[in-house]
Amino acid sequence: MRVEPFLAASEQDGTYPRPQLVRDRWAELGGAWEFEFDDADAGRERGWHAGQSLSRRIIVPFPPESEASGIGETGYHRVLWYRRTVTTSEIEATGHADGNTLLLHFGAVDYRADVWVNGLHVVHHEGGHTPFAATVPRPGKGFEIVVRVEDDPLDLGQPRGKQDWAEQRHVVWYDRTSGIWQPVWLESVPGVHITHLAWRPDIITAEVRLAIELSAHPVVGTNARVTLRLGSKLLAEQTLLVSESRTTVVVTVDALRNGQAHEDVLWSPERPTLIDATVELEVPGQERDTIASYFGFRQIGEGAGRFLLNERPYDIRGVLSQGYWPHSHLAAPGPGALRAEVELIRELGFTTVRVHQKIEDPRFLYWTDRLGLLVWEEMPSTYEFSATASARLLAEWTEVIRRDASHPSIAVWVPFNESWGVHHVAKDPAQQSLVRAMYHLTKSLDTSRLVVSNDGWEHTCSDLLTIHDYENDPVQLLASYGTGDAVRGCLDEIAPNGRRMLVGTDEERTRTAARPVVLSEFGGVSIEPSEEGAWGYQLVESHEHLEQHLVSLFAAVRGTETLAGWCYTQLTDTAQETNGLTDEHRVPKIPVERIRAILRGEDHLRVPVDQR
Repeated sequence: MRVEPFLAASEQDGTYPRPQLVRDRWAELGGAWEFEFDDADAGRERGWHAGQSLSRRIIVPFPPESEASGIGETGYHRVLWYRRTVTTSEIEATGHADGNTLLLHFGAVDYRADVWVNGLHVVHHEGGHTPFAATVPRPGKGFEIVVRVEDDPLDLGQPRGKQDWAEQRHVVWYDRTSGIWQPVWLESVPGVHITHLAWRPDIITAEVRLAIELSAHPVVGTNARVTLRLGSKLLAEQTLLVSESRTTVVVTVDALRNGQAHEDVLWSPERPTLIDATVELEVPGQERDTIASYFGFRQIGEGAGRFLLNERPYDIRGVLSQGYWPHSHLAAPGPGALRAEVELIRELGFTTVRVHQKIEDPRFLYWTDRLGLLVWEEMPSTYEFSATASARLLAEWTEVIRRDASHPSIAVWVPFNESWGVHHVAKDPAQQSLVRAMYHLTKSLDTSRLVVSNDGWEHTCSDLLTIHDYENDPVQLLASYGTGDAVRGCLDEIAPNGRRMLVGTDEERTRTAARPVVLSEFGGVSIEPSEEGAWGYQLVESHEHLEQHLVSLFAAVRGTETLAGWCYTQLTDTAQETNGLTDEHRVPKIPVERIRAILRGEDHLRVPVDQR
């Protein structure tokens, strides 16, 4: 597969696996691979890494628990093996030539991966939600890839999100997503090439800082050229001498200096303006490395009890998304499904999505950037507190922020949810220290966004005070959050689920209590289940009753004086959790126009409930 040279990155079609660092030479390696479960963990002893044929077939990048993979086995399988032969034509599709380096990329493999090429071990990676790559040694006219994956379903110190530790899914936990679940692909690059770009725009100084990382120390005479465009308009161009493998360039964008016109350049959900960038690395004696990228100028903040976007109050109208499909689990059915998901959320009237217990495919974030949707990104939890779990969380969360920090749509980082993995955080100083450390680590890596330390309750230090409350009596919900006094009473007492709202030091409690209040989970309404085990937080009898209940529920949260926003649970039915606004196939339970009118309070736009 190829992308046209110098294509504006903001106009790509959503198939490229790494949308903010685009090259025109690559080849996707999805499709049929050889596969084997290794329940006895005997594969290495038997020499499987050296290229022995495996007996089964799997469709990559779908996890073996899913129907889409062709395997569909949801039981316990701790060790998995994959094998594939890369052909001459696939290498040629990357434009590979002598003097260049051929890279083998994995978007995400859950949880621990070892990769061999022609029997030679080339990379080890731990972390089920972040990318990694390896150099292919001597690719020749073809080569063999073998991947061993270890994903222990009983290891509670593994960041796992909502993947069930029990053999059968139950309550709010779902069938597991093991092994390869994001794209595998080849890319040909010059010997010294760009490995990472990090954009840090600043609308106040009218500048963008670009951090560039190279694969090796550059030789004398190496230059980098950065060109910024808004559509066909040239915004800025700058060339610098590169003398280190990590360098930063500051580019001034004069279009932001006009205070009466600068909003034409700013990114928001209503006007998702993206700045296209070309970054060219010129190294003496080798071909030029040309990258297409993009970013957005926008500012995230909080003040006077409100969430701020580009220095102005912005009401959060959010929806919780599990990012889970019935036939492919955490892996999207295809690139088009990621765009369709963003389009659906926007069509329903939401401005924000809280991606729950999942690090989404970067191509999803491309569409939130391009189409305009704010994102809360949340680290998948462990289910125990231990030194091992802490080390894994810190390492993988660092990789997550490194991967995604340049996406303008991401507004809020969420390291913990509902004290999962730190279930004694109210009393245990060690667990408080971990939550505090994750908050400050996040701030050290990215100062441009808000951080919620522990979404829902038992906050230490947070930039937003988020509350989970599944009270479905609209009168009681309005009474709880309708006034400042009511909210302060909630903070001083026990949270809706029986936990404390604030923990930690007096200084942390005081600071967090003064932050904007967001009802970041509420609703969870399900129509009376027709299948055993299906459930929701509140049951109603029919589609008509669902509509009536949503009218009252959204009227209550809109009627508060104090909330900076809210996030409804949830977008889609997911496995046995049937409290979505749509079913598991993304079909709305009441008309899209009606849902949009309800959450916006536009009662004059009533749409009759159609025939079900």
